Amino acid sequence: MNFRVIKENDLFFLTDDKGNIPKENDYGLGLYTKDTRFLSKFDIKINGQDPILLSSSADENYEAKILLTNPHMEKDGELILWRESIEIERKRLIFDGVLYETLQLKNYYPKPVNFEISVHVDADFTDMFIIRGFQYGEIGTRSGEEVTENSLKYFYKGADDVERATKIHWDREAKSVNKDGTIAFDFQLNHGEAERVTFSVTPEINGKSGTVMDPEKALQLLKTSYTDWERETTKVQTDYKPLQRLVDRGIMDLRVLLTDIGHGAFPVAGLPWFGVPFGRDSLIAALQMLAFNPEIAKGTLLTMASQQGTKVDPWRDEQPGKIMHEIRYGELASTNQVPFTPYYGTIDATPLFLVLLSEYTKWTGDLSLIEQLKSNVDAALNWIDEYGDRDGDGFVEYHQESSKGIANQGWKDSGDSIVHRNGDYAETPIALSEVQGYVYQAKIGIAAIYDVLGRVDEATKLRLDAEKLQKLYDEKFWMEDQEFHAIALDKDKQQVGTLTTNPGHVLFAEMLDDYKASKVIEKLVSPQFFSGYGIRTMAEGEAGYNPMSYHDGSIWPHDNSMILLGMSKVEHQSDANMVISGLIAAASHFEYDRLPELFCGYGSKTGRAVKYPVACSPQAWAAGTPLVFIQTILGLFPDSLNKVIYLSPALLKEMKELKVDRIKIGEGYLSVHVRREEEETTVEIKENTTGYEVIKK
Repeated sequence: MNFRVIKENDLFFLTDDKGNIPKENDYGLGLYTKDTRFLSKFDIKINGQDPILLSSSADENYEAKILLTNPHMEKDGELILWRESIEIERKRLIFDGVLYETLQLKNYYPKPVNFEISVHVDADFTDMFIIRGFQYGEIGTRSGEEVTENSLKYFYKGADDVERATKIHWDREAKSVNKDGTIAFDFQLNHGEAERVTFSVTPEINGKSGTVMDPEKALQLLKTSYTDWERETTKVQTDYKPLQRLVDRGIMDLRVLLTDIGHGAFPVAGLPWFGVPFGRDSLIAALQMLAFNPEIAKGTLLTMASQQGTKVDPWRDEQPGKIMHEIRYGELASTNQVPFTPYYGTIDATPLFLVLLSEYTKWTGDLSLIEQLKSNVDAALNWIDEYGDRDGDGFVEYHQESSKGIANQGWKDSGDSIVHRNGDYAETPIALSEVQGYVYQAKIGIAAIYDVLGRVDEATKLRLDAEKLQKLYDEKFWMEDQEFHAIALDKDKQQVGTLTTNPGHVLFAEMLDDYKASKVIEKLVSPQFFSGYGIRTMAEGEAGYNPMSYHDGSIWPHDNSMILLGMSKVEHQSDANMVISGLIAAASHFEYDRLPELFCGYGSKTGRAVKYPVACSPQAWAAGTPLVFIQTILGLFPDSLNKVIYLSPALLKEMKELKVDRIKIGEGYLSVHVRREEEETTVEIKENTTGYEVIKK
């Protein structure tokens, strides 16, 4: 089934490609906010029959348009409605917590026609965990309906004592309104005549809801917010149109994924099932966006800090200073039947919080945020040393404590993702390769900030810790026979030797010496890893390798993007560009030229990139990946602490020109134009109001 999804802030709407939510579908279609489905049925019929789909798109993200028509209708030899006489246009948008849908009916039959349009609605108020089949438990009950001539309202009393309701309103006189959720309208249209009816659907929680307004005004306000987003975001122009489309799509997808729960805008993980604050995903997506809109990093950091762990709570895998994995707001979470309020079972979000903070500071020079988050930084650093390193061996490792938590707590969190070369699954506690890189990068980054703030003793300690970790990592993770790092150390401190992308993330930390960095990159771009469409999560030929798997041979764009940042940082631009070109080629095989969350790891020589059966789309760190392409191609790494900007552009072979304008760095902007004529590349700084020195490598 093809899906259509639109979202604005904390409300999203998921339907089939006809725009319907059929009753009792298996796909979790519905209107959601706060992890609750507020609309579980929403379909239309013409004279009691299903319309025929003509076209369907949600490529503008904030507005979906669906075109339908009628089937041929006769009864006892008498014509009721000639086929394709009526054009049915569905237009929908979300603004300020309200869904608007306008049905426009137009008559293309040569003579006047009469017909009935019926809309069928229902609301089951089901918790997201139940819909996804993950958890079941004690729930509340529907507590009645309220019917008027132009509205229907459904009420629900939750097991958490929260009053939830869904109000459905329409602006045209109805022929009939039934408690079963059927609303019928008569239409009489002359040839060429069009009429419409507009619905608003408003979720309510304890009496609070969004504000219903004229849908045209809502659309205008929504468009204005997108215009503001585009104005505040770095501009990219290139003659290589596939890259241009990817970047434009990524910027728009990230805008639709932005949410604000009171601390500034941040990206939720992805739609449809992860439209919530999500530690690792939100932090990495914000990191990817630094060259385009660093304010998003600030909102992300403040949001994560607001939910930082304060106590030891095994039910939530919580410890003081730990950054959350995921927060949920539904009935099961509110009644403590699931531990997601929030849940802290992630090993990498805490060091990534510090990495994002240090990188944000390099881009912006905003030391005031460091002061604002001082206690959060101290708590996160303390968590790494006291709780992250469970056994005092110098490495940060994870182990599930919660009975309803997650077993594997790195980004490859499926049950089969940490596997030995003989096919045995590694047992926890597990120290992941990339996590050690994040910890190193966090401590080096925060130390540099502390130098500027005059906190010299703390900076010195952090550097000594980082140097010790660097030596330990080199000693314990390096596999001499493979000239590559292990994915992890298991509970017995034995290497989990399967070749995976995890060590590629360590490149960005600059923790590896030149020889080992080169060897890691050489392996990652070899045919074992590189499919032609991207770098596989696991090398072909490994015991656990499966190109159809979630984490053991598939291709994740964000995984590639973290590797790309590292390749660019250590000046392996040609290798990075090969990977970028492969991912751009893959994107052309997916709807809207959009990189999905992941896709199968089959080689490009076998044909098209192969879709993974279930993937979020849009998904934040997949949407952020094309933005990393631009930063990587430019070789752009600012350092506001030392007032320098490092630049080492290398255009893809498919492109001749790249213009990147209004990159926000420090208190000013940088604009760079790169051109290639024959074999010569020129770099022109069109604008530099940062006051920083640009160092071209």
